[in-house]
Amino acid sequence: MSTLHQEHATHEHAHGPACGHTAVPHGDHTDYAHDGHLHREHSGHWDECESADHRAHGAHAHEHGQDCGHTAVRHGDHLDYVHDGHRHAAHDGHWDDH
Repeated sequence: MSTLHQEHATHEHAHGPACGHTAVPHGDHTDYAHDGHLHREHSGHWDECESADHRAHGAHAHEHGQDCGHTAVRHGDHLDYVHDGHRHAAHDGHWDDH
């Protein structure tokens, strides 16, 4: 899955384990949920961590929701759910893998 490289130019806050924002494992790095979007440290600055493509998470029978046990992360106009090191988002009757 590719991601867009969009630097968050005015981000002065340093994310980390004690910064108060939800840490979201994402492949080989950690994203931080902040004000409805996700930040990732990259080459001395913070990037907006957004998917550049659509990838359905096949064979995902679990229904995410308020009491599912997975961390919910506000992402734009919807909630993503952190599950097994990636995020799931409801989309057109299936779950997308972010």
